[in-house]
Amino acid sequence: MRRETVTPASEAQREAWRSGGFPEVERVRPGVWSIPVPIPINPLRYVLVYALELPGGVAIVDAGWDTDEAYGALVAGLGVTGYEITDVRAVLVTHMHPDHYGLAGRVREASGAWIGLHPADARLLAGRYDESLVGDLVRRERGLLARSGVPEPSLDELAGASMMIRRFVSMARPDRLIEDGERLDLPGWDLRAVWTPGHSPGHLCFAEPERRLLFSGDHVLPRITPIVAVHPQSGPNPLADYLEALAAVGRLDVEEVLPAHEYRFLELAGRVGDVIAHHHERLAEIEAVVGAADGISCWDTATRLTWSRPWESIPSYMRRGANNETLAHLVWLEAAGRLRRVAGEPDLWFPA
Repeated sequence: MRRETVTPASEAQREAWRSGGFPEVERVRPGVWSIPVPIPINPLRYVLVYALELPGGVAIVDAGWDTDEAYGALVAGLGVTGYEITDVRAVLVTHMHPDHYGLAGRVREASGAWIGLHPADARLLAGRYDESLVGDLVRRERGLLARSGVPEPSLDELAGASMMIRRFVSMARPDRLIEDGERLDLPGWDLRAVWTPGHSPGHLCFAEPERRLLFSGDHVLPRITPIVAVHPQSGPNPLADYLEALAAVGRLDVEEVLPAHEYRFLELAGRVGDVIAHHHERLAEIEAVVGAADGISCWDTATRLTWSRPWESIPSYMRRGANNETLAHLVWLEAAGRLRRVAGEPDLWFPA
């Protein structure tokens, strides 16, 4: 879903996003800074790292990809705020994806900061980024894609599609595991962890009740929706997890949302309602496609859905995400008793 239904909290930041530019380092409010860090070869272009001022240093929410360009931008951005990389005391990682976690280890090496991550994502790091283990992840992904009905000539390419981005991560074990509801030990802040699984099993948002802020990572964005997909490291029903967490976040008393991409925005509850409605529209569309076929694979279902561009023009590596996101919706419908699956290679889907 790509539509704007919220009020931007920063017109300059939104304009930078809309124009294809790069936003400035911004003082969000006293003690909080927004620092854009570039993402290579990615349409999102940058991740917004937030610096929270502490007595004698800063904590940052997310870090960026592990590239020299990204690290340089983070160092320069901190310089604008009056701090140096050696002043970082904590890296609060919303989730394990490379644009959020990739630089965490390098920041720790430079500053001695502690790295915090939810245990559900921490358990998956080695399987995702350890050179000796990723082969098993690719094999499992290939099996999932085969059961989805991906054509044989595309299986190997799609199964290994994400391997090219592993070089943007320096795997660093977290120093602290952050649990749902935990109050972070950051002087001057009442920062609470909110577990929001779906986009990743251990995705975290960070709420600051006194300032009425929500650092939302990828969980809630102002214009697009995060990928929620079934894959070898996902939960069994990630869309159900995501929608439940989204509804819970929507009940928080928040004035401003500070996401990891695009731009800061207001009206969290309204945005949450729109995203939930979008997923239910998608569920209905998928249910209709399955209902019109006499047994259909996940892959063939995905090819018949409405995307932001025609299926033929979607790059092959992005088709894997489209397939796995479609599978997440099929699994949700199966759990709700609205569809049934006949196992095979491929699995076939029918109305319940």
